[in-house]
Amino acid sequence: MEAAPEPGAEPAAPAPLNIPRVPTGDADVDALLDRLGDADHLATDGHVEVYEDVHRGLRDTLTALDARPGPPAPPTTYDRRS
Repeated sequence: MEAAPEPGAEPAAPAPLNIPRVPTGDADVDALLDRLGDADHLATDGHVEVYEDVHRGLRDTLTALDARPGPPAPPTTYDRRS
């Protein structure tokens, strides 16, 4: 069992989690994922801002993908004279 901290003891300094990030190949997404590393140097109460920023950026990236025009749809009528 771990001993309780002594009264008045300072909390431990933030420490990196060292979770590896695999590049996605999309520069914008990779930059957002790299931003998660900023939380490694912040106290826990600072993580929310980083996570919300990354989440917003990823959501915007996905929304932009939905807005791109896709390939043309196949014709709905066919010429049956052949």
